[in-house]
Amino acid sequence: MTADDAAGAGLDASFGSRPGWLDLGRDGGPRIGPDSGSDRGPDRGPDTLDSFVMEARDRLTNLGFFAGAGVVWILVALVLTTRDPRIDAAAGFVGAFLIGLAIGLTVIPLFWLAMFARHRRIAYRGDWTRAVRRGGWVAVVTTVFVILRLQGAFVPALALFILALVILAEAVLSVER
Repeated sequence: MTADDAAGAGLDASFGSRPGWLDLGRDGGPRIGPDSGSDRGPDRGPDTLDSFVMEARDRLTNLGFFAGAGVVWILVALVLTTRDPRIDAAAGFVGAFLIGLAIGLTVIPLFWLAMFARHRRIAYRGDWTRAVRRGGWVAVVTTVFVILRLQGAFVPALALFILALVILAEAVLSVER
């Protein structure tokens, strides 16, 4: 629908910009014109932030996951610079666990933000659960790959098999009912 079609139908030119919302005027009909309350378009001022659409709890949760990931990345740097996995066998497993945890914590908010953007800035129930589950998959697969590499047992065919299992499991678990 073009802006001319929307105006001809008595709708705001930005009608599709906010899914589920229709700007209504004082008389109960749709508002038309630049004062329609749209948060998109050329009439938006430079001081307007688009991030006000996101709930504060979601923003804080994202920042919390990124902060936790930052702490774990510092621990990864500490382990990688102070311990040698060839000398201390436990250092390899600790490093693999920390690398997997750091990558998993880093991608959790990215998965949520991708779903948030895909849903046109609407957070649905279960999005955080799905993002945490996918971040857990990434953490486990990363940890397994690092341990396999440390043990000298990493084979591309095995890696593809593990990835196929994870993709299949996630596809089954994320089916929308």
